[in-house]
Amino acid sequence: MSLNLSVVATPPLRARQKCAQGVASVFKLIRSLGLVGVATFAQAAESPGQKVFSQLVGKYCLKCHDTETQKGDREFASFKLPLATQAALITAKDIIDQLTLREMPPGKAEHHPSDDERLAMIRVLREGITGARGKIESTAARTVMRRLSNREYENTLATLFGRRVDTLGLTADFPKEKASEHIDTIGKSLVTSGFLLDQYFQAANRLVETRLGRPDMPPQSWHFTGNFVQYEELSGPHKAAFNYKYLCLYEQPNTDTRQGGYGHIEDFLKGVPVPGLYDIEVHAQALHRDTHYDPAIFGIDFSEPFLLGVVPGDATKNHIHYPQAIEPLLGQAVVPDEKPEWIKFRVWLEAGQTPRFIFPNGPYESRASISQINKRYADDFQGRFAKAGIGRTHILKEGKLPHIRIGEIKIAGPFTEPGGSAEEIAVFGAKGFQAKQALDQLYAFGARAFRHPLKSADRASIRQTYERRIAEQATPRQAALDTLKMILCSPSFLYFSEITNEKETKLGAHDLATRLSYALWTTPPDQELSAAAASKKLLTVPELRKQSSRLLADDRVAGFVNAFLDAWLNLRELGGMPPPRESTRVYYAENLPEAMKTEVRLFFRHLLKENGSVRQFLEADYTFVDKRLAKLYNLPEQKTLRIADGFQRVSIVGNGQRGGLLGMAGVLTVSANGVETSPVTRGVWVSENILGIEPPPPPDVVPAIEPDVSGATTVRERLAKHRSDPTCNECHRKIDPLGFALESFDPIGRWRTAYAKPKGNARAPKVDTSGEFGSGETYAGFDEFKRILASGRSENFTRHLIKQFLSYASGRHMEAVDEFVVEDIFQSVKKDGYGLRTLIVECLASEIFRSR
Repeated sequence: MSLNLSVVATPPLRARQKCAQGVASVFKLIRSLGLVGVATFAQAAESPGQKVFSQLVGKYCLKCHDTETQKGDREFASFKLPLATQAALITAKDIIDQLTLREMPPGKAEHHPSDDERLAMIRVLREGITGARGKIESTAARTVMRRLSNREYENTLATLFGRRVDTLGLTADFPKEKASEHIDTIGKSLVTSGFLLDQYFQAANRLVETRLGRPDMPPQSWHFTGNFVQYEELSGPHKAAFNYKYLCLYEQPNTDTRQGGYGHIEDFLKGVPVPGLYDIEVHAQALHRDTHYDPAIFGIDFSEPFLLGVVPGDATKNHIHYPQAIEPLLGQAVVPDEKPEWIKFRVWLEAGQTPRFIFPNGPYESRASISQINKRYADDFQGRFAKAGIGRTHILKEGKLPHIRIGEIKIAGPFTEPGGSAEEIAVFGAKGFQAKQALDQLYAFGARAFRHPLKSADRASIRQTYERRIAEQATPRQAALDTLKMILCSPSFLYFSEITNEKETKLGAHDLATRLSYALWTTPPDQELSAAAASKKLLTVPELRKQSSRLLADDRVAGFVNAFLDAWLNLRELGGMPPPRESTRVYYAENLPEAMKTEVRLFFRHLLKENGSVRQFLEADYTFVDKRLAKLYNLPEQKTLRIADGFQRVSIVGNGQRGGLLGMAGVLTVSANGVETSPVTRGVWVSENILGIEPPPPPDVVPAIEPDVSGATTVRERLAKHRSDPTCNECHRKIDPLGFALESFDPIGRWRTAYAKPKGNARAPKVDTSGEFGSGETYAGFDEFKRILASGRSENFTRHLIKQFLSYASGRHMEAVDEFVVEDIFQSVKKDGYGLRTLIVECLASEIFRSR
């Protein structure tokens, strides 16, 4: 078919109208026949790639995605090859993704391209993307100079000063960090306010003075044998029963009522006089672990020994019986059952901190336990008291309430460390501060703090600060300490201040070393990495790969693993929407959030160490559990594992309920809202975090899915009603199938086959975990769902993982023009069996990571 478009003369109005109607009809006919490039001369001008694209798009896509319809806000009629803009690059990538996933045309469409047609389209678009490489300029593919995140700030100080700093709570009052798409290393989101600058000044002063300016003090000792006052509600009964002779712990610290979760020393509220190492000895015994009371009352595992922990407390900051902002676990030990024994801890305490004792695996809630014992075991006390079975005093005296009893406490310190304090050596060197070498020592520290050789301006600033303080009659040591504070408030310390020449697009050696070290260790470069930077060997790709592999093999990589998983999987928000205590008591009683995160971290580290395939994130026949998770997952290991065994690798071959990230409770909990589950919420989570596809936001005019508070209908039934609206269905047909299979899991990742029983006499609705992808692929349950992801979507997953790591490590989000490098990395990873370590090393050796 051809059209004669020559113009002979201007026709009258009616003729022009008829002509216009006729042309419109012809164009409509052409489009319905799947023809594009409506004129012969236009087709002749098309490139071979454009011709293939035009034919297939016209045949299968333009009915929904032409300039008039633009279903899903996608319009392909104006798409042209070769690619000339970032927008075209994004469209090409979007079409490839949809074709690869077989999401478009949708499964219910009348016509579908053959495999040959689909591959031809993908090949043409990939060639188009390759051809555009170097021709499309980025708008801002450069990392914005950024400051240290709060996490990086504390880790850096701990490294520079040679000791943990979390006991100081230096960032406790800092503004809450703003992550960008869950990543806390993106430069544009790490702003610095005037308030934060003031906090930096205060933190530097406090750190330097408490750790390096503390007065010398000979060891002292304290011995406490009584006046162990308990929390208000326990105080009266304890005085009546024991006259404060014992300090008792009755519950874990993570409870609502806080009745006996923290034990303090009433006569030591002022705390230790100076920061330092202190020995704490506790004469303690575990009582009534063999109680005849129903274990369900307490919500703990009585087969496990009781644990005693030590955390710092500050009576001036908050109620001494309540959780406080600064309470890292300083030590933990098993408490004997048979008789009291001395348990010794050596801990670091800051000035003014007093030790507090906790019962990490203790009963869930003391107040509720007392109430239940009074109701169910009142006969135990008949004839012994006038008011049998009512008062707490009676139970304390004659009952079998499980608890930890402390009779004596000894504290001694501060103790001098052989060879000098860790801080003194870390900051000034093995010989400590030397007044005659003060400037050299400060220059050396400044180079480590600034993470590059000092420039003349840096040296001048350090020298002038030190000399000014000397002129002001400060002692050499105090002048040095004040100079350290200045260094810790300098932009060169607080920011990743590059020394690379502005004209260069690639990072210089020292800037590259800093980026590498913070990506994998969250700390300044160590001596070997700094030496590789100084020799400029690090600028060669082989040396960069070598150093990357070395850092990945070191235990300090745990900092990266934890932070990256917090970003990629949003595990940072685990616990942000806690489930109701009444229905999920085990979540709190056994501190499941900590166990959930550990499983994911150990799985990631295992793949990293073994260079295991990233496809195992989608489907695996093993995982890592401790006794708590073994019980939650109903695995046979729950009968053999002990808490002391920690986490172990366990086989889940043949277990259709677990395997891969989507079978892990941490992922299932963070993708729920704490109260209930939703295929939409979890489906969006899978789409964004596993497949790397961000669903469009719902239109403003679309009503929310109405909850059913009675429980009479399932969420699938409510979604079916919601999807009857074509506007809603356009997105939900892609989102919901990614979440239906996960309805097998409740809000904390427990397997279920039915929802909670509704009110009245109705039966609990059964969980329907079947679904159909937009591609037409169907699954009956979670196990089949995983197989579809692993077999058909692992390439999408791998590319997304590459982008997530590059964003985290480089400090900027990936752009359309970065797809070229991402594809190079993907092909290398694919060739090497999809190994996780290969993926990370290839990313670190990439042009993106090495560029400014």
